[in-house]
Amino acid sequence: MSNAGLALEFAVQSVAGARVSRAVGADRVELCAALGPTGGIAPSPGIIEQTVAIGLPTLVMVRCRPGPFEYDADELAAMARDTEVAMRAGAAGVVFGALTPGATVDADAVARIRDTARGVDPAAQIVFHRAFDVLIGLGRAERGLEALVELGCTRILSSGGAARAADGAPVIAKAVRQAAGRIEIQAGGHVRPHDLETLAATGVDAVHTSAMGIVVLSGPGAGPGGGDDRVEVTDPSRVQAMADAVAAVRARG
Repeated sequence: MSNAGLALEFAVQSVAGARVSRAVGADRVELCAALGPTGGIAPSPGIIEQTVAIGLPTLVMVRCRPGPFEYDADELAAMARDTEVAMRAGAAGVVFGALTPGATVDADAVARIRDTARGVDPAAQIVFHRAFDVLIGLGRAERGLEALVELGCTRILSSGGAARAADGAPVIAKAVRQAAGRIEIQAGGHVRPHDLETLAATGVDAVHTSAMGIVVLSGPGAGPGGGDDRVEVTDPSRVQAMADAVAAVRARG
């Protein structure tokens, strides 16, 4: 693809984060909760409704707990319900990933979430998250990508199996070549503005970043029993820097 079509997605945890993302012209947001401590779990229905109301396409994380990506029947039932709630709240789609005990794509689980989402909105985007990076680490990415194409997923989020997407760029580029336009590949994993040239060169369809910062709050709600006084928030300056870097890449085509 041409870099002129490179999409920009921010992972946010709040309505404020969605507003900041919209202000810089982001294409969409991924909404989740507890991003820093867990890598992202499902947000509350209220946050989903308020974020969707901002008017930016919102992909909602469907993950009931942190930890491994193998889920039992009760967990999957809960996530199917979370999917329905998100879609009825107006989400553009969901972000989900599940693996079998043998560490392959759990096709049954993905199909259930897909069917639940598209039962509400046939155009729902189905994004397979960084569970895909587990497959990369085991040498099973090619097979996994074909499974996700067959399942009709919209895109795959991956760091190329590295801690930082820029370090996984060669693996991401390989996935882009294999995908050949049948499924979108989105680079994510500690993406910074100076990584954009490297990631754009892989041919990815989009980049994904959290652009988070830490603020320290004070007051009677902080401390034992009231929560940590350090809060993770979308940082407007980091969001703007990423938007500027993407715009520069797009301008060069």
